[in-house]
Amino acid sequence: MQADLRVAIIGAGPSGMAQLRAFEAAERAGAEVPELVCFEKQADWGGQWNYSWRTGLDARGEPVHSSMYRNLWSNGPKEALEFADYSFDEHFGKPISSYPPRPVLWDYITGRLKQTDVRRHIRFETVVRWARFDEERQQFELTAEDLRTGRTTTEWFDHVVVASGHFSYPQLPYVKGAETFPGSICHAHDFRGAEALRDRDVLIIGSSYSAEDIGSQAYKMGARSVTASYRTNPMGYDWPEGFEERPLVSRFDGSTAHFSDGTSKEFDAVIFCTGYLHKYPFLPEELGLSSPNNVYPDGLYRGVLWDQNPRLSYLGAQDQWFTFNMFDVQAWYVRDVILGRIDVPGVEERGVSIASWRERFAALETASDEIRFQADYVRDLLDLTDYPEFDIDRVVEIFLAWKADKKRDIMGYRDRVYRSVMTGTLSAVHHTPWLEELDDSLERYLHGATPEASRSNGRGPAMRTA
Repeated sequence: MQADLRVAIIGAGPSGMAQLRAFEAAERAGAEVPELVCFEKQADWGGQWNYSWRTGLDARGEPVHSSMYRNLWSNGPKEALEFADYSFDEHFGKPISSYPPRPVLWDYITGRLKQTDVRRHIRFETVVRWARFDEERQQFELTAEDLRTGRTTTEWFDHVVVASGHFSYPQLPYVKGAETFPGSICHAHDFRGAEALRDRDVLIIGSSYSAEDIGSQAYKMGARSVTASYRTNPMGYDWPEGFEERPLVSRFDGSTAHFSDGTSKEFDAVIFCTGYLHKYPFLPEELGLSSPNNVYPDGLYRGVLWDQNPRLSYLGAQDQWFTFNMFDVQAWYVRDVILGRIDVPGVEERGVSIASWRERFAALETASDEIRFQADYVRDLLDLTDYPEFDIDRVVEIFLAWKADKKRDIMGYRDRVYRSVMTGTLSAVHHTPWLEELDDSLERYLHGATPEASRSNGRGPAMRTA
C-alpha cells in the first residue's frame, strides 16, 4: 500500500535531507516506503550551507536561495546540533572543535547521506512553481520546472513536505533618506564577506544573530568601527573598542546616519540584519504559512502538520535554538504519519493541542525560557518515534553555558569546547583562536597551516600555525 503513495519534498537542505534520511532509515529496517520525489532549486544539496558568490539572481535567473557568506563559523556549539544517528566522531574520525566553519558543517551534513542512495530521489535544478490541493482527488497537483531544460511538468502527490526553509526572503524596512546614502548598502541575505569592510565605518541595523555575527565578522576583518543599531533592546555584550551599540537609526542624510537618541555618525557601509519572511510563492494562501519568526508558529499541529490540511507538512518552520536534530525528529514524525504509524487526530483535538502549545509560548519571557520550551517540543516528538534517544536536558545545559560564554567574551566564545551529548567525546581546542583565523577551508581547519593562513587581519599578530 505504501508503495502506491507519492510524497513530494520541496527542498534538499538540512530539513529535506532529514526527511530523506527518515524514510531511508525506515526502509533499511524493512518498511515499505512511498515513492519520494525531492525538488531542489540549487545544483547540490545542503540548502543554506551551500555558499555562492552570487546575489540577487542565480545563473538560471532564479532568486538566490542561500544567505551564506564567506568565513561563517557556527555560532552555536556543534554538540547542540549533532545528529543522534551520525556523530561527529564517526564522520571525522577524531575530535574537532565545538565551533566549526561552514565547509566543515556542510561536509558533516552531506556525509551522513553519502552513505546512502537517497540522492536518486532528488531532482536538482528543479524549482516548484505551484502546488494546489484537489479536494475531489484528495491529492496535490504540483507543477515544477527543470531549470536546465525549461521543461515544465505537472504531477500528483499524496503528501507534500515543505522543507524550503525561511531564511531566503529578506525583511527589509525602509529608513528615511536611505536613497541618499552613497556607500554600500545591503541586507544580510546579500552579504558575502567582510573583507571589503576593512578600514571602513560600518553600520549594522538589527540586534539578533545576523547582526551579532556580521558585526563580529566586520570587526574581525579590520573594520575601522562597527555600530549596531537596535529597535528595542541592545545585544548588550561587552564589545571590544571600536564596536558600539546605538538605538534605532531614524534617517540618513547622505553618509550620515541619525539615531533616535539624537546622535549621528558617518558611515561607509550599511548592512540590514532585519530578518526574513515566511514566504512560499509556490503555495496558495490556504496552504501557505504566514507567521512571525517564532518558536511555535500558529497553524501547525505538532509544529509540523498544516492544521487545515495535515497532508501538508512544514519542517524547520520555527525560530531555531535546536536545529539539525530537531529537523530529524520532525522528519521522523512526518514519516510515521505518512506511513500510518501515527494517527492524526481530528480538527478539534488538533486545535486543543495547538492552543495549549501557543499558550505556553505566549508566557515565555526570556531566551532561556525559549530554549527549555523548544527542548520540550523536541522531546514531545522524540517520544512518538523511533529516532535514537539523546539527552535533551544536556543539550539545554550546553545552550545555557553557550549563552553565558558569550556574555563573558563575545569575541572569544568560539574558542570554548564542550563534550558530545552523543558520544561523550570532549571537543578539541582549535589550533588558532577564532579572532585570528582568516581561513575557513576544510583543509586548514583539519590540518593546520596554509599559505592563506599567514595574513594578519589587523586585530593582532599574523596567524599561529598548528
